[in-house]
Amino acid sequence: MPGFSPAPPPPPPSKNAKTHTVVIASAAAAVAAVVAAAVTVGVTGDGEAEAAPTVTVTTTETVEGADTAADTGSEEPADEESGGDSYGLGDTVAYENDVEVSLSKFSRSVSSDYASPGNTPYAKFTIKVVNDSSETVDATEMTVNCAYGDEGREGEAIFDEGLDGLPDTRVLAGRSLSVTWGCELPKNEKYLQVEVAPDFESEAAIFAGDVK
Repeated sequence: MPGFSPAPPPPPPSKNAKTHTVVIASAAAAVAAVVAAAVTVGVTGDGEAEAAPTVTVTTTETVEGADTAADTGSEEPADEESGGDSYGLGDTVAYENDVEVSLSKFSRSVSSDYASPGNTPYAKFTIKVVNDSSETVDATEMTVNCAYGDEGREGEAIFDEGLDGLPDTRVLAGRSLSVTWGCELPKNEKYLQVEVAPDFESEAAIFAGDVK
């Protein structure tokens, strides 16, 4: 047809367009990698809460006035927070952070008229904390709980002359601390359970056995 010419074919894709596409894809991959790394750090990085020190080793010592066997025939319920493990009254419990707790020097007594509670039979013993770690142990955070008998009745803490109560000091690295403690124990009862945690960061160690 006069005056008509066919339309020119479309130009081939620009090299710059290909390059632009590759750059976008690479940027998307980099963003994905960064997001994946952030998720990994959030789960396993430094932000992860450090587990409390756990009991790993026990060694048996002879304790005067106490039966060192943990199994005395009574069926005490397992303590879920401490993993259900119990140790003899004469055992030394070592934590992963190189802190040790032990009980010793068991004897029986009766609190005075002016004690709290007064005129109450109780078991007297020494709690020792040995700090072989490189950190200070805050013994002001120590917790002690007692129970006695086959039915697991709560044994009140005794506050009387000759008993120390909870410490108000810290245990420096390489040092130890001894506390004289008293727990209610009726004269007709022998079985005693003592739970001790040296600080808030450590799980409680359960000592159990008969007091003569």
